[in-house]
Amino acid sequence: MQAYHYLPARTPSSAVVFASPHSGRDYPAELLSSSILEPTALRSSEDAYVDCFLTAASAAGAPVLLGGVPRAYVDFNRAATELDPALITGVSTQGLNPRISSGLGVIPRVVAGGRAIYRGKLTRAEADYRLQQFWHPYHAKLDALMAGQRARFGRAILLDMHSMPRDAVSMNRQHNALRPDIVLGDRFGAAASSAITEAVAQVFAQAGLRVARNSPFAGAYITQRHGTPSNGQHAIQIEIDRGLYLDERRVAPNADFAAFRALMDRIVRDLAELGAAPPADLALAAE
Repeated sequence: MQAYHYLPARTPSSAVVFASPHSGRDYPAELLSSSILEPTALRSSEDAYVDCFLTAASAAGAPVLLGGVPRAYVDFNRAATELDPALITGVSTQGLNPRISSGLGVIPRVVAGGRAIYRGKLTRAEADYRLQQFWHPYHAKLDALMAGQRARFGRAILLDMHSMPRDAVSMNRQHNALRPDIVLGDRFGAAASSAITEAVAQVFAQAGLRVARNSPFAGAYITQRHGTPSNGQHAIQIEIDRGLYLDERRVAPNADFAAFRALMDRIVRDLAELGAAPPADLALAAE
């Protein structure tokens, strides 16, 4: 198993970095043997096949970083300190937050729907092994990519790609709005400039997709870690409605998968182009 898969830009021309931390589907044998869940249920936390939507990035001048192990094994979108005392022996109950309490720490206790992964607890040594072998290398590579983009282009734009269950976003009946296809999370403006978030929103909207911002997903650990606009680093979490391309029950491509993948190829090329545009051009586009 690898901590990550890296696809470099063929000819670097964009400040954008694409990442998909949750699309890993190489399930370790020890996880499969120790889990009480069937493999399909274990996969319910995956951002299944999101990596397939980023294949156009390299030719468009932007690098891609993919998580090498599944989210059920290590969650790269959590801090290394978010250890769950209900799952891992020898972990203090101090510093709990709602994510940990719900079983969604850096070593998850549950998958989608709150279904327990394990019969019992894991040792602290096992948790530390997963962090050292997978979490730290992934984040070291992402840190290096962002620093490299800033050095080359004067800024770095992280587009952190995820997927959301079809029922994660219900219709907003108060405003009679349709369910969004895409949710952009920039931590309410703290992780990316408004011009960049608006430009990203326009790319999806021009492709015919409905876009919402920061609700119900405003961005988690990765956008918090890498989104520092004052230092020239911008990070946006992008959630894609799985119903557009996935049979969620089977965790398999649905009949629309090929067409949606072709659409995402065009979107990814347009997103990469945003990283090639001068910042002033993005500001004008957002007006």
